Amino acid sequence: MPRKGVRQRRNAEGRDGVRRPLRTLRGGRRGAQPKVVALGGGMGLSASLTALRRITGDLTAVVTVADDGGSSGRLRDELGVLPPGDLRKALAALCGDDEWGRTWSEVVQHRFTSGGALHDHAVGNLLIVALWEQLGDHVRALDLVGKLLGAHGRVLPMSAVPLELEAEVRGHDPGRPDELSRVRGQAAVALTPGEVTQVMLAPHDPPAVPEAVEAVLDADWVVLGPGSWFSSVIPHLLVPDLLDALTGTRARRVLSLNLAPQPGETDGFSPQRHVEVLVQHAPKLAFDVVLADRAAVPDQESLRRAAERLGAEVVLAPVAALDGSPRHDPELLAAAYDRVFRMHGRIGPWR
Repeated sequence: MPRKGVRQRRNAEGRDGVRRPLRTLRGGRRGAQPKVVALGGGMGLSASLTALRRITGDLTAVVTVADDGGSSGRLRDELGVLPPGDLRKALAALCGDDEWGRTWSEVVQHRFTSGGALHDHAVGNLLIVALWEQLGDHVRALDLVGKLLGAHGRVLPMSAVPLELEAEVRGHDPGRPDELSRVRGQAAVALTPGEVTQVMLAPHDPPAVPEAVEAVLDADWVVLGPGSWFSSVIPHLLVPDLLDALTGTRARRVLSLNLAPQPGETDGFSPQRHVEVLVQHAPKLAFDVVLADRAAVPDQESLRRAAERLGAEVVLAPVAALDGSPRHDPELLAAAYDRVFRMHGRIGPWR
């Protein structure tokens, strides 16, 4: 029979030989965990949360609320509520890998198929909106859903008011490639032809959820990205109180890059271009680490120079799914985050 340490090393290593984190891995001192806040939306944030819940139990997601498409858009238009879809995805990502977690993750993500009004509505969207109406409190309702799901962390909206995304797009009209146009709505921005040069929110100075600001200020690590750059990542930097918290927190900050440009929104963007547009929208915000997949960075020197504008070091790690698709592998991404947390220091002991 192999010794215990040998068994643990084998469990932490995949068949491809890449070291992966143990399920019980924790940062810092024994029995303590880093406080981590992850910001974003959609599938990018879900990937980050699925990884981060493997290395800490003190995890908070701060989620964009500008979605205006699909089930979320219909509920938003009909009931005047926050779009629940990205919040639902974050809660599902925080579900555990046991039977309870897998079952509830599938339930809240389940969409109805019918010829009527329920078609394409997600169960989790309806549950979240029902609790908002019942309790009259966005944060309390999301905490209750998280408790029901056994979520390994907390989910908060970045603002308590529904937001509208606006973008300036160069070449939106293919016949006028140099002309700037204004595109409104997250769904439209995500698929727009032309080059997005800047995004804004309406209302212009939306209030941040106080609990989200508090979480950022109290964190050991803040992770921004991956995700749809203009519609899920940068909007967090357009909420003044949240940007102030991100700028003023004593936490260390990680910018997690995408594996590939997003069709429409960031067509043709290099990794360094993603960093440059973030600097454009929040020139005073600094980072400690820019995390990217080595295979997705053809020009490492250009990315390094772009990261220097953030005050950040570039960390390259294998984080992509092994099937070649532009998806993050949860175990590999967890290993990369764990390496960053351990190797790049912290402010004070883990609490």
